[in-house]
Amino acid sequence: MYVVKSPLPEADLKTVSEALQGALVDLVDLSLVAKQIHWNIVGPRFRSIHLQLDEVVASARTHSDTVAERAATLGVSPDGRAGTVAATSGIGKVPDGWVKDTDAVGTLVDALGAVITRMRQRVNSTADPDPVSQDIFIGITADLEKHHWMFQAEHG
Repeated sequence: MYVVKSPLPEADLKTVSEALQGALVDLVDLSLVAKQIHWNIVGPRFRSIHLQLDEVVASARTHSDTVAERAATLGVSPDGRAGTVAATSGIGKVPDGWVKDTDAVGTLVDALGAVITRMRQRVNSTADPDPVSQDIFIGITADLEKHHWMFQAEHG
């Protein structure tokens, strides 16, 4: 079996691989959270928030693929399995059942805030060991911050 070898020194690879794995888990969970709320939102602002949630899902899925492929490029096997996501995500619990539109927005503000906080930590931790991965984290953080801003504005 062919094994991909990283050009990074072992200590740097450990730091970067932990950052990539954490980002993958958070992004997979963010897409699941947004889709769960998308399916269960109710209220007068249903349509606009329903569509806005799909934008978050699309972003999170695109970014999770980028992160997983970066990990694989460095010889690290990405783990996006349900059990791994459930055990290690930084996003809090999502309400069961129907979700009122105002509660849905608040839940997304919190979820995005949690992921952004962890992404910013990853930006810092990868600066020296791997600026290429850091650049990916910077782009993801900028995109998530835009979604965060829009949901905060929606929340009033």
